[in-house]
Amino acid sequence: MRTILVTGGIASGKSAVCAHLQERGFPVYDCDSRTKGLYASVPGLRDRVEAAIGVPLQEAEIIFRDPVRREALEAVVYPEVLADILRWRQAQQADTVVIESAIALDKPVFDGLFDEVILVVAPLEVRLRRNPKAAQRIHAQPPIDPARADYLIINDGDLASLYRKTDDIL
Repeated sequence: MRTILVTGGIASGKSAVCAHLQERGFPVYDCDSRTKGLYASVPGLRDRVEAAIGVPLQEAEIIFRDPVRREALEAVVYPEVLADILRWRQAQQADTVVIESAIALDKPVFDGLFDEVILVVAPLEVRLRRNPKAAQRIHAQPPIDPARADYLIINDGDLASLYRKTDDIL
């Protein structure tokens, strides 16, 4: 089964690309929403995360300002996310699946999971306009070197343009 990673910084347009791919029939694993679901479905995960970061989960935004706590959270959560991705992928019937994640390309726990990488980038001013939280979180996601991606989508236009660029890759 071919596995494509769609990645990019916050508010770059990766979710829009993935929504388009899903409309085209590709199964899409959204790491953000699936991870939030794991807190409810994996026994003890919430408690382990809270112990690792030293604050209640509802205050976890602190990880965007504190790299030590972010790494502690990642050490607990990412193995659970990887296991969930593998279960999800095994349950799919498609020849190609898509995983949406802003950070998976830079985290060793996910090495070898992807066959191809689509990097979605957008100008900073566009990203800040799309998502007000981007300014607070952008430093926690270092830029991805385009050389690490198989395909690059520059998301500097409207949705129709973004969809055309995505279709060109397909």
